Amino acid sequence: MNQPYGLVLLLVAVVGILASFLNQRKLVRITAWISLVLVVMLLIAAILKVQFAFSFIPFHKVDAFLARQIKFKWGWYVLFAGAILALAGALNNKPKSIITAPETV
Repeated sequence: MNQPYGLVLLLVAVVGILASFLNQRKLVRITAWISLVLVVMLLIAAILKVQFAFSFIPFHKVDAFLARQIKFKWGWYVLFAGAILALAGALNNKPKSIITAPETV
């Protein structure tokens, strides 16, 4: 919707990635949930903005027709997929296994 909101969304993603590399599981879970909430809020804000974008037109049928002409594209699927994948990875309780080379005699 605006630049600061996008920067907050990117900052949450960067913190989540850094926490993943540093094995901070609790922080990864928190950032995954925050990311999902921010993406849902962004979708709601975009839908409301489209619904009220043509409210200055005095004819309600023209207003409704123009609002229906705006279509959401594939980028929304990418945003939701990233947030859901981050959440799925954060909620995975499977411990990481470390593979070591066999000892040679």
